[in-house]
Amino acid sequence: MTLIKSISGIRGTIGGKVGDNLTPVDAVKFASAYGMFLKNNIQKEKLKVVIGRDARISGPMIHNLVVHTLIGLGIDVIDLGLSTTPTVEVAVPLEQADGGIILTASHNPKQWNALKLLNEKGEFLSGKEGELILQIAESEAFDFSEVDNLGEITINDAYMDIHIDEVLALPLVDADAVAKRKFKVVVDGVNSSGGIIIPKLLEQMGVECVKLYCEPNGHFPHNPEPLKEHLGDICKLVVEEKADFGIVVDPDVDRLAFISNDGEMFGEEYTLVAVADYVLSKTPGNTVSNMSSSRALRDITVQHGGSYQASAVGEVNVVELMKATHAIIGGEGNGGIIYPELHYGRDSLVGVALFLTHLAGLDMTVAELRASYPQYYMSKNKIELTPQIDVDAILAAMTEKYKNDSSTSSLSTIDGVKVDFATEWVHLRKSNTEPIIRIYTEAPTQEAADTLAVRIVNEIKAVAGI
Repeated sequence: MTLIKSISGIRGTIGGKVGDNLTPVDAVKFASAYGMFLKNNIQKEKLKVVIGRDARISGPMIHNLVVHTLIGLGIDVIDLGLSTTPTVEVAVPLEQADGGIILTASHNPKQWNALKLLNEKGEFLSGKEGELILQIAESEAFDFSEVDNLGEITINDAYMDIHIDEVLALPLVDADAVAKRKFKVVVDGVNSSGGIIIPKLLEQMGVECVKLYCEPNGHFPHNPEPLKEHLGDICKLVVEEKADFGIVVDPDVDRLAFISNDGEMFGEEYTLVAVADYVLSKTPGNTVSNMSSSRALRDITVQHGGSYQASAVGEVNVVELMKATHAIIGGEGNGGIIYPELHYGRDSLVGVALFLTHLAGLDMTVAELRASYPQYYMSKNKIELTPQIDVDAILAAMTEKYKNDSSTSSLSTIDGVKVDFATEWVHLRKSNTEPIIRIYTEAPTQEAADTLAVRIVNEIKAVAGI
């Protein structure tokens, strides 16, 4: 079991010893640190924070601990109860709150939970802000309020509906056009809050919804990360129901994957590609994704006359580069759609609504749509090294190797080492917690992607002398 403290929040498994796992003491400690960070940096008599959670079994326990810790600090809480990550992100500015906390461990299994921390814009904190919170937690520099100055709780369970309304009001979302097509869609909500909000959105767009694992009880029926190896049930059901496609979200509804009408994966990488294709066709502009995302987004952006740039891995980095380049859409290859027209956060509802509108205007199936995009295949690997091996030195050596290589079309060291070749690329990143180098490759065929990965692994081993 483990407790991971990072600039984006705290994540860990429930139970065990204080400091080793996400225990009640650890939840209170880090909620206190976040509350003190707000009090130290925002000069207001009364602060307000929005709180929401996914359907994890530990959710009510962690939720009560966090809410009442903030109350003890004299901070008012807007309690959304069962919610989604993008719903909380939308709620923070609408409530004119000073921050927000989402209680979710995203795609991690049910024994995990986490505190994800937001600023007053409903966006994830910067690295510098996250470091300050970790310092406050470490020093336990907490100052709780006296009895007459305790915060108050306001319960607002309407925000999933408000979020849907905000999505349907987007100019590029056309619910009437979607309703005319009479689509039939299967939804796998992995027994979390996506099982409530995605069917609600579909019903309001006139889509027939077949529910699979949509009971928000926190008992995930399969590994909650929306990858092909976990999604056999929905792939089968899409074909049995003769559905137009399937929708899969993770427990906090910020990652989105589609199943094509033939029961095959549309591909998480292509969720962003398809949605960006539609958005760019209506509002040409720039796009951003992280360095480990498919080259297909670049191709589609160029086709529409825009400019594409890649950021370091991490939603905060994607958002920062999107703002700097005035990108009109962006995200990550794990099915995360960021559409600034609504907010700067990964949002599966926005992705679903834009994808349906896109599909409503086309005379083709979802499988045919997928086949129409540039075809790329990825290979994701890792190489484990001994603690004595200098990972940074290995990455530096690989950088030197390809810096002047005639086959290299571009090289970046913004986030590890990313080497682009004419038709393929490799991205090497080190783990922050263990001696591992993660190796991502992409090529026009799966065989080529796998072959490139094997070659790079062998080169790393040669450099490391293993």
